[in-house]
Amino acid sequence: MQVKCPTCQRLIEWAQAPYRPFCSERCRLIDLGAWLTERHAIPGDARALAEENLHAPGQQTPD
Repeated sequence: MQVKCPTCQRLIEWAQAPYRPFCSERCRLIDLGAWLTERHAIPGDARALAEENLHAPGQQTPD
């Protein structure tokens, strides 16, 4: 089965790709860098999520 690398769109053979779903370590690291610099992100309100986690049961409140 052939799939496209999510970074460069090159076609790769899925079963023989050691860095799948990427075609190479370079493309894998480019994608990781995008997540770390927040060019990729999961949609949502980060502030609301942080407040929700702060007031979750079993959590200690800061003094």
